[in-house]
Amino acid sequence: MIVEELYLDSICSEESSLAHYIHHLLAEQKISLEDDISKIDFEQADHEKVAEMIENNVLGFNKIGIYSLKMNENDFVFIFASNEQQAIQYYFEVYHHPPLNCHEYSLDFEFVRGKDVVSFREMRKEFTYFPAIVGYFTRGSEKYDVNYNAVSCCG
Repeated sequence: MIVEELYLDSICSEESSLAHYIHHLLAEQKISLEDDISKIDFEQADHEKVAEMIENNVLGFNKIGIYSLKMNENDFVFIFASNEQQAIQYYFEVYHHPPLNCHEYSLDFEFVRGKDVVSFREMRKEFTYFPAIVGYFTRGSEKYDVNYNAVSCCG
């Protein structure tokens, strides 16, 4: 694998620290995009400078997570939001009462949608605006009702 592939993968998978470190090493000409990843030496990085880059979000990451909010004993809604507080606030705006609880899920959690297996990470690409309701789950039914009315960022 070459540096360019790892760099693009880190951006697509929102690995902010890795992407910023590679960006820094490229800017400092310690590595090139064509180099094999074995040439990456993170000890050559100015760690304080990279920490500042991450803090200032130089690469413009928009961290969005997936949250499961309990509506009642058996029903749950999944909401994409930047944090738990935003998910709860959005839930309250939509349903006019607080959720029973709120838990963050992994974006890599997979489930069946129609005939396909998809992850929340893949579904996130279908949304343009956040926070957003992704779908619903009813305990015991083992089925997801996925929001197909997402505003697409893909055209």
